[in-house]
Amino acid sequence: MGKIKVLIIDDSAFVRQALTGILNSDKDIQVIATAADPIFAATKITKERPDVITLDLEMPRMNGLTFLKKLMQHYTIPVVVISSLTGEGSEMALKALEFGAIDVLTKPKLITKEFFEESRILICDSIKAASMARMGKFIVRKPQAQVVPKFSADEVLELTHNTVTIKNTTDKIIVVGASTGGTTAIEVFLRAMPPDCPGIVIVQHMPELFTKSFAERLNKICNIAVKEGVKGDIITPGKAIIAPGNRHMLILKSGAKYSIDINDGPLVNRHRPSVDVLFRSAANFAGPNAIGIIMTGMGDDGARGLLEMKKAGAYTIAQDEESCIVYGMPKVAVNMDAVSIILPLEEISRHTSLKFR
Repeated sequence: MGKIKVLIIDDSAFVRQALTGILNSDKDIQVIATAADPIFAATKITKERPDVITLDLEMPRMNGLTFLKKLMQHYTIPVVVISSLTGEGSEMALKALEFGAIDVLTKPKLITKEFFEESRILICDSIKAASMARMGKFIVRKPQAQVVPKFSADEVLELTHNTVTIKNTTDKIIVVGASTGGTTAIEVFLRAMPPDCPGIVIVQHMPELFTKSFAERLNKICNIAVKEGVKGDIITPGKAIIAPGNRHMLILKSGAKYSIDINDGPLVNRHRPSVDVLFRSAANFAGPNAIGIIMTGMGDDGARGLLEMKKAGAYTIAQDEESCIVYGMPKVAVNMDAVSIILPLEEISRHTSLKFR
């Protein structure tokens, strides 16, 4: 298979040069062209037909959102947005996902060479995930590079099945993990959940400052309450809590109730928040009182934690390949025998609701 061909669209010459260097340093990626604005990029797309496009949102002549919307009407090319996500910017990034972007990465207002060097792995992994994304009926397939975890969940908490604590409650909880394509999957899942559903705790791989806007938007369109997690939040029926960007989120036991903790520990499977960390905490403190759900995403974050949950007595669900944007995390979980049942995205909410009735 050939290299993943990338077109970079950004009005900053420095950013174009830095991204080109980072992406070309990966043996599986090749930058075939760059463009300073969407109008110039349109010609290059027609001529070069890239596999993936990186897109800034704030550019001259045509803003990135308008370009993205027009692009998706004519081409099935995966787009990774790389933009500043502060204030209004986070809302723009949320719109970008609604318009069809596969992923959104944070770019600071003051851009430095050090930022791009530190973000090298994240940026390259995002491009690889996007290259495998299902764009409607058109499917782009590239060989999935092995993701080697830097740390496991052991770096944040030990695996200890606390059976006494688990038995000391009748409360039920649902824990969800997702990555690439997960914003859409989580919306579909939450919008179908009834107001009396068990408390839900979610880790979605997202940039810092983005999760709050994501939660606020979902809170407006769902039948249940949705919020960004804060240390000490009690997990209650009819409410979903989303892990804040760049922070691990864990489940704890508070008497007969479950609560959450927020942790600044190291990256786990190259992610913070990590799905493995959330799932391990659910295995430790909830066991059979929990349902674990792993959704679309690249890599293997969450697979081991889901297996730990299953061994602790939890019921576990994986999103099926057909409905995933990237069938990475669920596939690894299935191959590890960590999954009780595999379901299409549209059936997960109904099945989960019935399971706890």
